[in-house]
This record gives sequence, C-alpha cells and structure tokens, in this order.
Amino acid sequence: MIVGKKPTLLIPKQHGAWAMLGIPFGLGAYAGGFSWFHLPLFLGWLCLHLATYPFLMTVKTKRKNEYMPWFYCYFSFAVMMFLIPLLYHPMLINFGIAMVPFFLMNLYYAKKKNERAFFNDVAAIAAFCIGGLASFYVGRGALTIQAFELSLFSFLFFIGSTFYVKTMIREKKNSIYKWGSWIYHFLLIVVLVMIGYPLFALAYVPSVIRAISLYGKSLSVTKVGILEIANSAYFLLVMLIFLS
Repeated sequence: MIVGKKPTLLIPKQHGAWAMLGIPFGLGAYAGGFSWFHLPLFLGWLCLHLATYPFLMTVKTKRKNEYMPWFYCYFSFAVMMFLIPLLYHPMLINFGIAMVPFFLMNLYYAKKKNERAFFNDVAAIAAFCIGGLASFYVGRGALTIQAFELSLFSFLFFIGSTFYVKTMIREKKNSIYKWGSWIYHFLLIVVLVMIGYPLFALAYVPSVIRAISLYGKSLSVTKVGILEIANSAYFLLVMLIFLS
C-alpha cells in the first residue's frame, strides 16, 4: 500500500497463472460432480493464490510494510472460505499439506530473485494441479484414477505452455529451450497415443503446432498471451467434451 494514495487491489502479475488456477479446478469439479462446497473452496483457492504473491514479494524485496497487509487480508479470507468445506471434508487438509513442498520451492526462488526459473514454474503448476484433485475430492468424496489422470493432463499441458512462452520471450535465442520444447510437445502426443489416450491427445495438437510454427516469429508479449488464452480454452473444451 502507498501512503497518501487510494489503495488498489494487489494482483499477481503472472497472467498465465489464472488459467492454471481455474482449469484444473474446473475439470476436477466437472468430473467429480459439482457441489455447493465448490463455491467457498474456489473462493478460498483464489484468495490463497492472491495471498502468495505479496508474501513472495515480501521475501524477494523485504518491503514488508508494502506487501504484508495484502497477505493478511487475502489469507484471512482464504482461511474463512476453506473452513466451510473443511468442516464437512476434513481430509481436505491433506491437499494443503501436499502443496507445502512446492510452495517452499517457490519461496526459495523468490529469495534468490529468480522466479522465472523453469523449475519454479513446474512447482507452481504442480500446486495448481493438486487444487484440481481437491476439487474432484469435494464432489466425489474420494480420489479415483480419473482424478489423477485429469491432474496429470493439466500438468502436462501447462508444462508445454511454460516451454512455449519461454521460447517466445525470455529464452527465444536459447537453442536448448527450443529443442526441449519441440521434443516435449512431439513426445507428448506420441506417448499419449501409445498408452491408449488418442482422443485426449487431440487436446494438445494446437500446442504442438504453435510451439513449432511460431518459434522465431516476432510476436509481442500481448499476442503471445492472447494465443495462450485461446489455446487454454481449446484444451479445456476438448477435455470437457471427452469427459462427457
């Protein structure tokens, strides 16, 4: 907050994280069965995500007075929302415990001021996908193979998105990332077909096409972001169709 000025909401700057927040959760709710508990669970999940940003910024910048009031605000609301489904599904606490190692990784990279590191992104994606498992659990009352499959599908999609965005912006001249991205996207399709998921492999086809065809093209950050929004929407739509 800035003294003397009207405070505005502090929102994380990683815009791609919104898809990571919503898609695994939405798929989990759809496949597990919608429940009214999903509303407070999602509001808590949203506020927890909002709370992590000022906390990590405090670790990174040491500007406690600027960021921590936002953390207290967001985190307090998250706790209040989580208490509602927790009263009926106390096992949900295990999902929070499972996220701790990944948050500690984010904390480490924030302290090193290296939040753009690839493995920092991987840790964040893993935590978001655990949120998808929690969403499934609230609807079904248990975790099934399908829950883990959906979480894995989301994880694989966003890893590919991470590779692609890095090759288009921060690592666009790094041949290691280029080949890593191309090989990853190609093998993703091949492996899914080989292990018996040919229909779900269709959800990743645009990802492969854009990873190869757009590499080296001069696209603004805004255009890259818009294309990823469209690709994420396609992924979600295909997943929902084949879950029906």
